[in-house]
Amino acid sequence: MSLLISNPYFVTIIMIVCMVCFLMLGYPVAFVLGGIATIFGLIYIGPSAISFSMFKTFGIFSDYLLVAVPLFVFMGVVIEKSGLAARLYDAMHVILGRLPGGLAITTVITCTIFAAATGVINASVVTMGLLALPAMIKHKYNIPLATGAITAGGTLGVLIPPSVIILIYGPVAGISVGKLFMAAVIPGLLLSLLYVVYVAIHCLIKPEDGPPLPKSEVNIPLSKKFRLLSTSVLPVGLLMLAVLGTIFFGIASPTEAAGIGALASLVLAAAYKKLTFKNLKESLYRTVTVSAMTFMILICAGFFTIVFTRLGGNLVVENLLKSLPFPAWGILLAMLIIIFLMGMFLDEIAIIMLAVPIISPIAAGLGYDPLWFALIVMVVMQTGFLSPPFALSIFYLKGVAPPEVTTAHIYKGVMPFIALQILAVILLIIFPGLITWLPNLMIE
Repeated sequence: MSLLISNPYFVTIIMIVCMVCFLMLGYPVAFVLGGIATIFGLIYIGPSAISFSMFKTFGIFSDYLLVAVPLFVFMGVVIEKSGLAARLYDAMHVILGRLPGGLAITTVITCTIFAAATGVINASVVTMGLLALPAMIKHKYNIPLATGAITAGGTLGVLIPPSVIILIYGPVAGISVGKLFMAAVIPGLLLSLLYVVYVAIHCLIKPEDGPPLPKSEVNIPLSKKFRLLSTSVLPVGLLMLAVLGTIFFGIASPTEAAGIGALASLVLAAAYKKLTFKNLKESLYRTVTVSAMTFMILICAGFFTIVFTRLGGNLVVENLLKSLPFPAWGILLAMLIIIFLMGMFLDEIAIIMLAVPIISPIAAGLGYDPLWFALIVMVVMQTGFLSPPFALSIFYLKGVAPPEVTTAHIYKGVMPFIALQILAVILLIIFPGLITWLPNLMIE
């Protein structure tokens, strides 16, 4: 019996089962991971296991690259407070409103641009849920189509730089964050394009699901349309240039670029006359809250990973994957399925901290480019965030949706977009240059 209890396979299974059970009961991710690591560490390693958490805490807070996390969060919050999303939506609403499905297309494009300005999921989903969903319901849009466009567009914040998730993925996998930022640009735009094409085709086939807006709402002078673009889209373009441009041309590191972006967001808020003491105070408070939650998950997930590794869990998973009777592509598919399933239950930071240290060496050993593999994992992870029953983006949208929008509507709405994301993964696997082209052009 004692041999069974100390067997690495037994310990690994019990740790994973405990983790899944407590997460399904609704306990916070950080506390579940930290608690399980503490209990199993004390039982199998002894009191010295507690020092692992101190070691991980020191390592995270001394990592210069992770300084960019609160800076990018602050940039996103200030942009949100500046009303940029509303300006973007109003501009695109006027320009694209006469097209079949114009409001849903507007929503996807606005989410894409907003993702490039914020780098997080919940801000895009919640903001567009408040702005776009009531407008689409008012104009008799098909509710599943409307909710699907918002949730799918909102999750682009996982991928499109400056994504906070990329900032965390880079150090864990030992990959340049700057290269990851560049590698994510084309896949992010590809997904956005697939969403827009799907909405357009759907509404051409079923015009009643996305009727064009009446001329009275969008018939405004060309000069006003130009002014809307210059005061909404142009500032975001300049912000993206300030952040990604400095990284691409080797002028600044990701952390320095985050500082530039934070400063640029303050300038933008001041230009929109939204840089009030109240907004600044709320932005700082939310930045501290989100950053504290992020670092708490980083520390606890890192502690869990260390204990899991010391108890042989990583070798168990690695041996199980390598023992599968599949060629290299079959093992790749198995790893991506695991990431997809984890995305249905876990926070994206926890997935990176738990899975990436195990699967990245396996992928490298199979001959896959680490940069290419990282982007494939992130796209699959993004797909998991859309997949019922525990998709985070679905819960974000449901929390701000009008009463007539049910969870069943959202579940039905995300299904075509999940299929589109799977299509995107297939395209990225067939054409790896979609990922590697831009990073190869970077000036180091």
